[in-house]
Amino acid sequence: MNIPADLKYTKDHEWIRVQGTTATIGITDFAQSELGDIVYIDISTVGKDVAEHEVFGTVEAVKTVSDLYMPVAGKVLEVNSILDGSPEKVNADPYGDGWMVKVQLKNPADVNGLLTADQYKELIGK
Repeated sequence: MNIPADLKYTKDHEWIRVQGTTATIGITDFAQSELGDIVYIDISTVGKDVAEHEVFGTVEAVKTVSDLYMPVAGKVLEVNSILDGSPEKVNADPYGDGWMVKVQLKNPADVNGLLTADQYKELIGK
């Protein structure tokens, strides 16, 4: 199970990588493995302010549909266009080509309240 130490995590299995006042967000390796084969990503929040814990999209797998929750408040700047034609990238590379959105953080310090890699490992029992 890949859980990079340089990222922050949520109890809802999203990860966030902060670079200044912007952040990249996706779902964890654990989440994609639990969902199974991902067949569709629906994110229609580009240009919108999304509150912390608010749904910013959905991910559809063969077995289920799951909501995507915003780890911290911010404005969605970009959706990963690669996922339109290749949603399976989330399964193959959840922390790289399978990222979901880029956001402008409302308050970058909010990230400090998220889980560290070690805390996330404890949450999922790894």
